[in-house]
Amino acid sequence: MQTDQDRFFVLTGGPGSGKTTLIEAMKRRGYATTEEAGRGVIREEMEDGGDALPWIDPERFAERMFEWELRSYRSAERMPGPVFFDRGLPDTIGYLRLEGLPVPSAMEEEALRLRYNRQVVIAPPWKDIYGKDEERRQTWEIAVRTYEVMAETYDELGYRLVELPRGTVENRAEFLISLV
Repeated sequence: MQTDQDRFFVLTGGPGSGKTTLIEAMKRRGYATTEEAGRGVIREEMEDGGDALPWIDPERFAERMFEWELRSYRSAERMPGPVFFDRGLPDTIGYLRLEGLPVPSAMEEEALRLRYNRQVVIAPPWKDIYGKDEERRQTWEIAVRTYEVMAETYDELGYRLVELPRGTVENRAEFLISLV
């Protein structure tokens, strides 16, 4: 019998590397997926006039992202079959490290307790598809550094990183399916 840890697949990396596009492709193929916390929190905060935004209050933004990821994890526990996560709990820890902010011990404890598949797929920086938008304001240099910090964070938490090959969305989706 598969455990949640076995069937929960995280896709991480820097911004603008094709993660969300790939997650949407997996959803169209009928797989269970989760929404990226960062974009979701930014969208909600902007709609509500809130200040838990990375460019206003990065610590509050991280708290909201972690809460979002906890809900995603709990929701995924009720989904059958493999679930593809657009980032995971460790991404919030990586974000705090990237920003030079302290990581609350409760976040570290939860990230160690609530586990994903040991193989975490990491999307490498890809300048050809990188772009900014209203929610993604990071520079290319920050996107690359984010990739590096996410790799370090997941590695430190005991995950084995598998690099997502560059290619078409279809080829990348086939790669993810091969891991299931």
